Amino acid sequence: MRNYEIMFIVKATMESDQVKATADKLQGIITEYNSKVIEFKELGEKKLAYKINNETNGYYFVMKVEASIEAINEFNRRSALDESVIRTLVIKLDEE
Repeated sequence: MRNYEIMFIVKATMESDQVKATADKLQGIITEYNSKVIEFKELGEKKLAYKINNETNGYYFVMKVEASIEAINEFNRRSALDESVIRTLVIKLDEE
């Protein structure tokens, strides 16, 4: 298991309960693969630096996880298929 930081942006044009459901669903992908979410932060709605799929704002979330590569691959696959997710970024943290 390795440590990762995952940032994802969800469409701001959705209802707040839909945004929360999407964030919970993405968090659940990690736990499905016997991995754990160490920290989860909702950074709130922010203006995007540039338009992405005609969206100008998005809800930002950051997770620190201890996960297997299978969990990360599945997270990337499912978040790419989810139309409510604008963008994701996964960073492998240095092992100390």
